Amino acid sequence: MKRLLEEIKACQVCIDKLPMGANPIVTGSPRSKIVIIGQAPGKIVHESGIPWNDKSGDNLRKWLDVDSATFYDPDKIALVPMGFCYPGRGKSGDLPPRPECAPLWHRQLMEMMKEVQLSILVGSYAQAYYLESRSRKTLTETVKNFHEYLPEYLPLPHPSPRNNIWQAKNPWFGEEVLPTLKMQVRKILDE
Repeated sequence: MKRLLEEIKACQVCIDKLPMGANPIVTGSPRSKIVIIGQAPGKIVHESGIPWNDKSGDNLRKWLDVDSATFYDPDKIALVPMGFCYPGRGKSGDLPPRPECAPLWHRQLMEMMKEVQLSILVGSYAQAYYLESRSRKTLTETVKNFHEYLPEYLPLPHPSPRNNIWQAKNPWFGEEVLPTLKMQVRKILDE
């Protein structure tokens, strides 16, 4: 696993398409119990080198009901984005994750993490990739039907503060999904 993470961190496959250069950000361990599969690092995360080191990460830790020490312990939680490097800005936010990363690295990472009991799929890119034809037409429909994917997967929207409007329009998320998420995470980490 150490060698694989070193290979990923040295990856230069799409460097010519990255406005701030390559800085692959990923954590994991053969003992990881939960894997969080997000989109791609933002600019703040790219600069710090620490995954989910921004407002979205603060929200995600609240959703999971875990502290930073637990969140950043790779023996407990692996942090694997769909695209490992910051993709740059688009018209309405960050660009989508680079498509090269997941096919190149995800299978190898998952094969090393044999103790994973739950994969949390954050955002539509992770959901489309991992759920394939089981994914619904929209992220909202996929997240609303989260029970269909348990116990292997739990789909979530992105925890960006920009999604507060989505959460206000979908109160079932806070009433149904988040309690289930917290319960699943607590159960797995307490074992």
